[in-house]
Amino acid sequence: MCDKRFTQKCSLNTHRRRHTEDNWYSCIQCEKRFRSWNYLMSHMNVHSSKYPCTECGKCFQDNNALMRHKLSHSGEKPFECSVCGKRFTVSSDLAKHSRKHSGEKPYKCHVCHKAFSQSGHINTHMRVHTGEKPFECSVCGKRFTMSSILAKHSRIHSGEKPYKCHVCHKAFSRYGHINAHMTVHTGEKLFECNVCGRRSATSSNLAMHSRIHSGEKTLQMSRVSQGI
Repeated sequence: MCDKRFTQKCSLNTHRRRHTEDNWYSCIQCEKRFRSWNYLMSHMNVHSSKYPCTECGKCFQDNNALMRHKLSHSGEKPFECSVCGKRFTVSSDLAKHSRKHSGEKPYKCHVCHKAFSQSGHINTHMRVHTGEKPFECSVCGKRFTMSSILAKHSRIHSGEKPYKCHVCHKAFSRYGHINAHMTVHTGEKLFECNVCGRRSATSSNLAMHSRIHSGEKTLQMSRVSQGI
């Protein structure tokens, strides 16, 4: 699948589960899944509060993870990107970031051969092929492939709007919405019509404008005038 090589057969078998998710081990408390029994046992320490952070109370699977987390409170970032100078608290985050510069995508889907820069991305991508939707809304029962999508959906029910404009204090439920809103204050028009070159502040405004060229808007106005 990815041609990675191992010194032991058991290591190869464990690695294979990363691609297929066959026989993964599920946590009975949060339904997270792990490719080995040892990883699951380490994860259970999070629920048993064996390694808690004394600053914020968050719990971790082992002492190393706890120590890495504590750097977020101290502000220490010892790992620096040699290309852009951005700094990170742990080396693994630097390694992931470095792939943005190198373009490296070492994780490949064995079904469609699409490549990814992070292992977590390919695990999520595989649900496109399997149809798996492990995250369920507790209010309406709708299911999702990713926890982040479920979190966005849940705001429909809760009415939560965590993203606030620092200029007019208008609140939004999604981060992308506040980015689009900021063009009201900056006057920036990022979206350009590929027919006449007219620029719009939002993609929805551009879509409305594009109907002039496609004839859709003219047809709609004609139907309204005819009472259709």
